[in-house]
Amino acid sequence: MNTDTFTVLGLHHIKEEVAHYAITDLGKAQVRALDPHTNLKQIRALLDEITEAKRILEKSTSVPIHGLNGMDYLLKSLNKGISLRPDQLVGLYDFLDCCRKLKRFMEDKVPIAPRVASYVYGIEELPHLAEEIYRCIRNGMVDDYASKSLEKVRKQIRTHEERLKEKIQQLLKKYKTYLQESIVSERDGRYVLALKKEHKGKVSGAVLDVSASGSTLYIEPDELTRGQEQLLLLRVEEEIECQRILSYLTGLVEEQEPSIHLAVETMVHYDVLFAKAKYSRAIGGRSVEVNESHYISLKSARHPLLGEKAVPLTVEMGENYHALVITGPNTGGKTVTIKTVGLLTLMVQCGLHVPVEEGSHIAVFQHIWVDIGDGQSIEQNLSTFSSRIVNIIQILKQTNDRSLVLLDELGSGTDPGEGMGLATVILQELYKKGATLLATTHYSEIKDFANQQEGFINGSMEFDLQTLRPTYRLLIGKGGDSQAFAIALRLGMHPKLITAAHMITYKEEKEYETVAETSAKKEMDKQLATNRYIKRHREGKEKQIHVPTFVIGDNVQITETGEFGIVYQGPDDTGNYVVQVKGEKRMYNHKRLKLYIAAELYPEDYDFAIIFDTKENRKKQRIMEKRHVDGLTIERKEE
Repeated sequence: MNTDTFTVLGLHHIKEEVAHYAITDLGKAQVRALDPHTNLKQIRALLDEITEAKRILEKSTSVPIHGLNGMDYLLKSLNKGISLRPDQLVGLYDFLDCCRKLKRFMEDKVPIAPRVASYVYGIEELPHLAEEIYRCIRNGMVDDYASKSLEKVRKQIRTHEERLKEKIQQLLKKYKTYLQESIVSERDGRYVLALKKEHKGKVSGAVLDVSASGSTLYIEPDELTRGQEQLLLLRVEEEIECQRILSYLTGLVEEQEPSIHLAVETMVHYDVLFAKAKYSRAIGGRSVEVNESHYISLKSARHPLLGEKAVPLTVEMGENYHALVITGPNTGGKTVTIKTVGLLTLMVQCGLHVPVEEGSHIAVFQHIWVDIGDGQSIEQNLSTFSSRIVNIIQILKQTNDRSLVLLDELGSGTDPGEGMGLATVILQELYKKGATLLATTHYSEIKDFANQQEGFINGSMEFDLQTLRPTYRLLIGKGGDSQAFAIALRLGMHPKLITAAHMITYKEEKEYETVAETSAKKEMDKQLATNRYIKRHREGKEKQIHVPTFVIGDNVQITETGEFGIVYQGPDDTGNYVVQVKGEKRMYNHKRLKLYIAAELYPEDYDFAIIFDTKENRKKQRIMEKRHVDGLTIERKEE
């Protein structure tokens, strides 16, 4: 895939966060090298691995994975004619001990993680090699008892050293008056006396060194020469024997190189796997269903880099439509929305869990192309527009029916009329090539195009006109508005000025009213629409209504959020229904509703007031049906 896509969508940041959970350097390097896969079975296997690894972590958070430091260099040093150093052999022993502990750890994990637990079967414990290393290497050096020859020569060395020390103590007393200091020094591994320069002829021997000032001569007395030569020969003999032992151990290691190599690979795989599992737990991730049929269904998905700030995203595409055009104002979350879809797709194809709700689906793509600029910039210069067009040309050339294309603020940065035209033909061409499309735009004409074009659907980012803040929730099936006129009206601008602005912008008349007038008219229009619907229904003209007909009491599902509610009122002239969801009444267009349980399942005389009205109001209603009570009123909050 295009590596620029990884950078723009933030995949590198995700890999760094996962690498943070890896214990070994080899594991961290392998996490950073993760690339998206396109093989469906391979992706499913990787996701299942993490699910099993999470089960293991729920039972035991401490997994014995360590001892890998230096193993990569050790394996590269084999069969080069060079003996391994004692510290390398100690590191290998630690690794073999870790392998033994890991095999014991996985023994009782088979019931909860059969696939992951089975990987240890590829690790061979190599007890003979471990025992030999332990016997021959102690405290970072070859042990005295590694061989009888080494034991013998080291005893001889200790005996000669003791004799030399006794001899040199005698010489210190003998030449005390000629010495610069009464201590024994060493030069090149040989004992010497620090003699004053002016007494050079008083001590017979070889000068091995001179002080920086020249006032002190470091002399090896003739009395020590023979003994020191013998000691030097013994040390050479010791070194030869140590090298022979190290060569022997290196040979044992080289005989088991394939087994050690496989054990290292298995341990690194475990390190990477449990790093993924720990990251999944940290972000609240889970596995998803993957497919090659372009079907995407994300339920309460969150952008993993935003943490708790992320607003859950619910989006579904790939069945009735393959192109989603998101419109709406700046800072509403359009760019984050398409980035979330792209990043989660990349993560799944890298074999990572993603922060979504159960039942989510993600399609596997061969290519993910992005053109995401600075959608929040106030102005964009020509060079920016030119570079983006060059990028889009490359996308048009390489896109096929296994591509996911993410386009942000398509056509921006140039003349609005020409930009809108370019955006339209680009979307048409990409759709013809079979791509799955998510695009954001400011152009209202693109919203109209998507509304009429087969395979396209509009979406918008919800904006709360009461608080004048975006909610960052994606609404499918409804194009967004800039909200500039609505915000200006809310902030107190005179309706006549906004009406004039609408005429200039859209070349059509539209009356704007104050918020209070709008609210009152909304209630009246709602009641009139209800009356008109009842009249048509009674006259048997239902067939003239080109919307799905829901009746009071129908249990419906809101497709964009997955929530369930009860139809309370509707439809109005535009096909909107009032639905009671979680105790509050909301208005939804019929396109966003799906019948779940029909009201006809209720008894014919069922009182729906039990669902829609409060207990107190129902009690008052029964009293008022029997008699008149002064001051008794019923208050209901309507949508």
